[in-house]
Formats: sequence, C-alpha cells, structure tokens
Amino acid sequence: MTEKLIINKPVIVEGKYDKIKLDSICEAHIITTKGFGVFKSEDTKELLKRVAERTEIIVLCDSDGAGRVIRNYLKSFLPPNRLIHLYIPDIEGKEKRKAAPSKAGTLGVEGIEADILRELLRPYAENAPTPKRAGITRLDLYKDGLLGGGNSAGKRLELQKRLNLPKELSSTALLDVLNILCSYDEYKELVK
Repeated sequence: MTEKLIINKPVIVEGKYDKIKLDSICEAHIITTKGFGVFKSEDTKELLKRVAERTEIIVLCDSDGAGRVIRNYLKSFLPPNRLIHLYIPDIEGKEKRKAAPSKAGTLGVEGIEADILRELLRPYAENAPTPKRAGITRLDLYKDGLLGGGNSAGKRLELQKRLNLPKELSSTALLDVLNILCSYDEYKELVK
C-alpha cells in the first residue's frame, strides 16, 4: 500500500465522498463545503475565515460549473493570497456510486484516480520543497496570444488540453496553475 501524504495545510472539498477519497491518500484537515451548503452556512464561512487567518488553504473542487461557482464564492470572502487552487483534469466518466454521469460528463474529485490526486497534492506534503512561482504574468499571456486576442480563448483551451487541465478555468485561474506547474522556460516552450 502506498504511504499517505502528510499535508499540513487544510484542504477544502465539496462533499463527504470527496473527503473520503482524500482521507484514503493523505493525512490532512479536510473541510467540506457540503456542496452549495457553504452559501447558506455562516458557521462554515466563519470557520473558513478563521482558518485562513492562520494558514493557507488548499481548494480542491470538481472541474465542472458547480466547482467553479464554489471556488468563486470562496474567493469572495477569503483572502486570495491564502487560497491555493488545485485543479483536477477533465476526465470523462461517472463515479461508481452514481447511476449517471454528472451534467458535465466528467469525473469529480471522488472519481479521479488516487495517483492523480497524490501528484496534485505532493508539492504541499510535509518535507516537500516549497513551490516557487515561475514568474509568468498576465502580460506574458497577452504577448503569447492567450489573452486579449481574436482567438485567445481557443488558444487557452488548446494549452489547457495539452496540460490535462479542466476546460472551465478562467484566464486568472490558468495563470495561477501555470505558475504552479511550469517553470518560465517550460511555459515558453509550451506556447511556441
């Protein structure tokens, strides 16, 4: 059996099945939003605010529209510099416990292979080297045709597909992910 990762930052997921999945691969404080329940729960919001005052929080939501809405809601009341957004790839399929696929037709956190989740979380594991930002900026995205151009959205989608990232990423989220996943030189190689 693969040893569990020890993550010293709390991880936010959408639901209890996502929590069960993460519990199987890592030791971490895992907080669920109870789906859209976080919108109505002042207690959950206050808890998350208190946690964000003390440490950064890893956000690991599904890559579908609902996951994006929850991420954006979290960004509306938590300091952006305290959130680490991790994104699962778009993989078509359905979770084993469900009768039908999601509306988007892609797997959520609970359905993604454990190895993929491990690789996403590994940089934040105990004794992992501190991740360095690559220094990719919005200006780089603009100069490379990924922002503000006629086919910028199409070029971003192509890049996201090559990196096995969800297609629902905003340009800002893509920039954050690029700075986590790529060095500046690797980014430049990708956009040639």
